Amino acid sequence: MTNSALIRPAWTPATIALMVVGFMVFWPLGLAMLAYILWGDRLDSFKRDVNQATDGMFANCRRSSHAARTGNVAFDDWRREEIERLREERRKLDEMRDEFDNYLRELRRAKDKEEFDRFMKDHDFGPFNYGGGSGGKSSGKTVPDVSKSGRKQKKS
Repeated sequence: MTNSALIRPAWTPATIALMVVGFMVFWPLGLAMLAYILWGDRLDSFKRDVNQATDGMFANCRRSSHAARTGNVAFDDWRREEIERLREERRKLDEMRDEFDNYLRELRRAKDKEEFDRFMKDHDFGPFNYGGGSGGKSSGKTVPDVSKSGRKQKKS
């Protein structure tokens, strides 16, 4: 299964049509579509960078509000312990997510390898044998002979 969208940041018939319609309806829409076609593949990294910058900016606000002591020593100790426990849980969850991502990556790699091996087997391609079958056997597939003797020579 492939993950392909109809409207993706590339020169596809759908994006070209949307760009033309955008220019006909209201020129900034067409310009926005053109920008999406040209630079849309950078949106994921841009979004990630903006989210990290925003998280870093607001993390300082959260730290300063959590660091404030209430005056109730028992509550402050409980809150500090809970925050540490939650941070530890978050660290464990991040590790589990990373392990799961690695597992999925390996699973996809194994599936792709299996499909590739099946393709190679179905098309009678052996290792380092790209056209004639495996083990020197002829499978009926031949490469056409395009030597100079078969071409018409130009007279000078």
